[in-house]
Amino acid sequence: MNTKLIFLLLLINQLAFSQQEIPLYNGKPEGSEDWYWKEDVSEQNVWDTKIVYNVVEPSLTAFIPPYYLATGTAVIIAPGGALHALSIDSEGIDVAKWLQSKGVAAFVLKYRLAHSKTDDPAKEVMEKKTMVEDATKVAPLAMADGLAAIQYVREHAKELDIDPNKIGLIGFSAGGALTMNVAYNANQENRPNFIAPIYAWDVGQIGETIPKDTTPIFVAVAADDPLQLMPHSLDIYQKWTKAGQPSELHIYQNGGHGFGMRVNNLPSDTWYERFGEWLHALGYLKKMYPNKYEKQYGQDAIAKGKKEQIRQMQTDYAQLERYQFANEQLDPPKTNEDRVIFLGNSITEAWVNVDSTFFAKHNFIGRGISGQTSPHLLLRFRQDVIDLQPKAVVLHIGTNDIAENTGPYQADFTMSNIQSMVDLAKANQINVILAAVLPATKFEWNRKLGDRSAMIVDLNHRLKTYADQENIPFVDYHSAMKNEQNGMNKDIAEDGVHPTTKGYQIMKELVLPIILKTLN
Repeated sequence: MNTKLIFLLLLINQLAFSQQEIPLYNGKPEGSEDWYWKEDVSEQNVWDTKIVYNVVEPSLTAFIPPYYLATGTAVIIAPGGALHALSIDSEGIDVAKWLQSKGVAAFVLKYRLAHSKTDDPAKEVMEKKTMVEDATKVAPLAMADGLAAIQYVREHAKELDIDPNKIGLIGFSAGGALTMNVAYNANQENRPNFIAPIYAWDVGQIGETIPKDTTPIFVAVAADDPLQLMPHSLDIYQKWTKAGQPSELHIYQNGGHGFGMRVNNLPSDTWYERFGEWLHALGYLKKMYPNKYEKQYGQDAIAKGKKEQIRQMQTDYAQLERYQFANEQLDPPKTNEDRVIFLGNSITEAWVNVDSTFFAKHNFIGRGISGQTSPHLLLRFRQDVIDLQPKAVVLHIGTNDIAENTGPYQADFTMSNIQSMVDLAKANQINVILAAVLPATKFEWNRKLGDRSAMIVDLNHRLKTYADQENIPFVDYHSAMKNEQNGMNKDIAEDGVHPTTKGYQIMKELVLPIILKTLN
């Protein structure tokens, strides 16, 4: 089976399950056969959040990541709500979407709850004298739903593109109590591989047997929890540590109860980032289908490079330092010297390295920088072109604009940057040669974009039209290098974007005659 077909099947599965509500049982499960009430939602309540109540038929809502992010890890999320309701957004869906963005398949669990007799379950919980008693009675049913959820995901791991040995359970408050009950009572079929009780409630505990199998735990709670759950969380952590289980504990000075994914402008707001770091450290965020560069250099190296790129953009957006020293070493051109600058991105930068003889022989100077877009080139146009006093500049940019390296692609914006550079060149008596964007169907470093070959064709049409209007020479790399899919074959560009030696040879044969004609 070829790679494209595999990814097509994965995409079909993702579309089939993503944000689909999956029933855990066929009809009403054992223990609640006589429940006659119906599930409902409360939007306005004293908890100030959307809550679901009167769950009769437990379910999972799936949030499946795209294949290019998929890690094979799954996390089932049990929202809190005193076993009378579910804080479905801040302790459910919002958590799921964050995990999904990290490549984790997330499943929001709706588990069985104590019966709410009014349409304001939050107020009812606050006033109910039998609240703890009713929660304790329903705890075994909620635990059964948690066990069923893990078993479902494990049994359907293949079609969900999940590793059956990388299934975790995270729960908040009453969902944290459910999480612990599941961990204490699971068998091999429904055992979570890791757990995360977040400000776990101390009501309705069933058993206390620590799993014999390795089951890492992540615990988070606020010291000022009004339900005084910090000691309970600390006790869980100490039990796990004493049993020799991998354990991590975060106690925040402030945060209260139920902080979930809410923004309170407190350190507890970032608990989920610590959770992500913990998952990464345990190897749960390693991609199943890394791109070419992640395979070559490793995911951590690429992630580190992205952080460095962000830092670079904050300190020297256009990377003016890149050629600053080299520019200072260049003497002003002699009277009859035909100096030509090649300005562009990694395609230009790599060309100098692949065929340095070509550049040296013709007094061509490469000023390409990997990853750059048209605004970068515009910002450094004076330093890397005008100040070097060339007779001509070969302007080749657009690939990374379309790949959205610095934000959403807007063809008019890219063209305006190119036109501004042409205006600057003309004002300084520098001849301009515009080059077509090379063919490409996808960008390995940003696979979420899909096929953008049509956008490249459109931008090249704009460039050619503009060049004709301004009487500017145009080098049509695209027509000479494209295949039937408007991409490039591997012999010309192994990764579909950056030319091989053969690809650069084609480009050289196209651009050199135009340069010589322009100079003469």
